[in-house]
Amino acid sequence: MSRTERRLLTVDVDRRGYGRRYTSLPVDEIRPDGFSIRFEGAYIRPEHIDVRLDDIVRWREGGRLFQGRVIAVQRETQALHVTLTDVAPLPPDAFFP
Repeated sequence: MSRTERRLLTVDVDRRGYGRRYTSLPVDEIRPDGFSIRFEGAYIRPEHIDVRLDDIVRWREGGRLFQGRVIAVQRETQALHVTLTDVAPLPPDAFFP
């Protein structure tokens, strides 16, 4: 699949005591242990994305909804890498707007 044919990958980020921080935040890569965003050629920078330890991250993969908790955030000059723990699929009837 070429870069232009790639499906849009997004995550939702919730913060305890705050609520929804991001809805459909575009990411470049989602892995079972986290996600990454690359900023080459973009106006926005890694420090502009407010993801913190213990935030809850949800995403869809293969028709299933997954959830994990942020345990590490690494900001580089042109990239943001987030590491998750406690990643598990949510029940099929789980609903998060």
